[in-house]
Amino acid sequence: MLKFLRLILLIPFLISCGCSDNNTSVTEPTTDDTVDDTPDPVYTDAELLDRVQQESFKYFWDYAESNSKLARERYHTDEPSVDEHLVTTGGSGFGLMTILVGIERGFVPRAEAVARLNTALTFLENADRFHGAWSHWIDGNTGNVVPFGTADNGGDLVETSFMCQALICVREYFKNGTTEEQALATKADELWKGVDWQWYTRGGQNALWWHWSPTNTEQIDFKLEGYNECLITYIMGASSPTHPVQAAAYHEGWARSGAIVSAATKYGLPVVFNYNGANGNVGPMFWSHYSYLGLNPTGLTDQYADYWTLTQNHAKIMYQYCVANPHQYAGYAENSWGLTASYSRNSNGSTGYSAHSPTNDLGVISPTAALSSFPYTPTESMAALHHFYEDTSLNLIGVAGPYDAFSPQHNWRTPRYLAIDQGTIAPMVENYRSGMLWNLFMNAPEVQTGLQNLGFHSTTYGF
Repeated sequence: MLKFLRLILLIPFLISCGCSDNNTSVTEPTTDDTVDDTPDPVYTDAELLDRVQQESFKYFWDYAESNSKLARERYHTDEPSVDEHLVTTGGSGFGLMTILVGIERGFVPRAEAVARLNTALTFLENADRFHGAWSHWIDGNTGNVVPFGTADNGGDLVETSFMCQALICVREYFKNGTTEEQALATKADELWKGVDWQWYTRGGQNALWWHWSPTNTEQIDFKLEGYNECLITYIMGASSPTHPVQAAAYHEGWARSGAIVSAATKYGLPVVFNYNGANGNVGPMFWSHYSYLGLNPTGLTDQYADYWTLTQNHAKIMYQYCVANPHQYAGYAENSWGLTASYSRNSNGSTGYSAHSPTNDLGVISPTAALSSFPYTPTESMAALHHFYEDTSLNLIGVAGPYDAFSPQHNWRTPRYLAIDQGTIAPMVENYRSGMLWNLFMNAPEVQTGLQNLGFHSTTYGF
């Protein structure tokens, strides 16, 4: 529900930046009777996994904001100059993790990556912070806050938590490296420890709040209550050695004193939690991605849930919904599925933005939904990966991997990318392949302490 409220605040900006312009979508009707007999390409599973990770990596390497080297909010292949210096904090966190994957997979020399990461973290050191938290958007030239909607001109604790999840991974990855790498690890450590999570409890209340603004806090009164994408925010707050949040905030605020738990099922699968705005159903797929780039749900439990059941069932329910296709949209299939927040097709054919889900199904498929679910649904995600790349009639693959969204129902796609969508692909695929980012994050001592303080147990990591 919080994400949907934030979308309302964002509408004026989307309109002003041209994201709802009639020229922002691509429709490609057949113009003649020519038959293309060229066979579609066929790849092995490993070839496609390598390719989608490398191409998604390019978004954060080849198309990064030029000064900060952090992630641009969006990249439009049809209008490359749009928002070319608009940095996104959460998407940049996903980008830092993607760069670690790039080093590990040999997409970039390690020394070049260290230099790039040092530039990015130095920029974060000098950017505007609000009791330690960064804003949702940052001017890549100046480091100044760029308001995310009219009232949101201060700290964004959720976006900051996505960044801190990444900073811990950066620290853990480089802490035993060269002198330069150890200095980078120290910088990452200092940055995440500088966040005053306690401040965002608004005077010690038993909950966290999404925003703090020096001028408009009362206008953006979003308490973080589950379930949505914000689990990692409470875990980071509980893990902080400098400004920790007490366990009562998690249990009373996030878990709603137990009311977060749901007994509902879909397609015979427990939904486990009450998804905000969709009780009895599941929300958009990114709710099982953003918090879990570092947080490994395998074997993870607390008094409310088995988190592997939660996340895997989310993906399986999403898959089953798309296969059932109750609206009978063209293009939904066993190899073509996935609903999440992404660019979307407006009713007039222009490009907008929507948080797609079973309760908000507009006939738009977002490739990141299936691809970032590889750990949960490897067979179903692999089928989608082959379809997206091998069916060339879809024309889905661009300079940085699969485009953000498409709709066979309307013969529509948008040749554009969003950092928050492209940024979950390489990390989650890597977690499926090797568990690298999960292991970096979950083995951090502060994270284990924080999780245990909240009542979590992990059979995978022995606590």
